[in-house]
Amino acid sequence: MKIVVASANPAKIRAVQQALSQVFTGHTLQCSGQNTPSGVSAQPMNSAETLQGALNRLQAIASDAPGADYYVALEAGLDGDCSFAWVAISHQGRISKTRSASLPLPPAALVAIQQGEELGDIMDRMFAQQNIKQQGGAIAMLTNHILTRSEVYKQAIILAMIPFIKPELF
Repeated sequence: MKIVVASANPAKIRAVQQALSQVFTGHTLQCSGQNTPSGVSAQPMNSAETLQGALNRLQAIASDAPGADYYVALEAGLDGDCSFAWVAISHQGRISKTRSASLPLPPAALVAIQQGEELGDIMDRMFAQQNIKQQGGAIAMLTNHILTRSEVYKQAIILAMIPFIKPELF
């Protein structure tokens, strides 16, 4: 089964691989990622913009990499004082989407975001790290590594798969 992720981010690709391995037990999965533009700002500032970024990525990857069984796009953004992601999945022309859990952000991070910085860069600075967004993400840093970005994405990916797991209900 061929799955294409609309991102080159290892944390996102890992989340998709792990989630769909659970959904499709016994199947061999070929999961790859490709850098895909979101068409929205680098740091989406609300749910609507974040969803649009995920849908834009989904549409772009489907035309850039034809022939996959599933296309998956994840877009992280803000909703008020929390960070979250929209997950959009396409299979045979059908789209399913859902949101991840929300992560409350420290006030200093929110101020920096309002000044135009991206969350990953802010977390790198706050925790003296490099490239957090391609590792455990802000989630890992703020939960003392109890949760990671991939784990939270994995849950949302599985939830977005429900219409494909139980198509008779949708």
